Amino acid sequence: MSGTPDARAIAYRHPQPTAMLPDILIGGALDLDADPGDWVPQAENVWFRPLLLCVSAGYYVNLLRVRKSGILSRHRHSGPVHAFTLRGSWHYLEHDWVAREGGYAFEPPGETHTLVVPEGVEEMVTLFHVTGGYTYVDPDGVACGYEDVFTKLDAALAHCDRSGQPRSRVEALIR
Repeated sequence: MSGTPDARAIAYRHPQPTAMLPDILIGGALDLDADPGDWVPQAENVWFRPLLLCVSAGYYVNLLRVRKSGILSRHRHSGPVHAFTLRGSWHYLEHDWVAREGGYAFEPPGETHTLVVPEGVEEMVTLFHVTGGYTYVDPDGVACGYEDVFTKLDAALAHCDRSGQPRSRVEALIR
């Protein structure tokens, strides 16, 4: 064996790009039964847990937890959405597929659909990577609300204020 170190085992020696944002590492991000204070109330029996709030690029990554069956919302996407079902199942009225635990769904920009958690599902948890926002609409497509990274951020900070948690828990997720 020669005394030359394996170059693959040497850390990168140069500085990272100027103004590069710091990494985020959330240990236990997929521990779905961890600290209940991490979950932001969104509606009755509906919560989200933010993992990344990218205000500079207009997207967010969060876990959505639903502990009720029925229709959640009808909405149109302005950007692509990636969804990984971690617990339970859900579907859209407009499609014939069902997102089950362990499954992945891609939702294209422009699509409008109605999210349903089926009867008998005690809890649904899905990781969503949402680019752009949702426009909530009635059955004819008339806008009646919206949600984006900024409304998610506002809701998460308000949750900190109400629950006495430090805002730094949420601020650390902002990029």
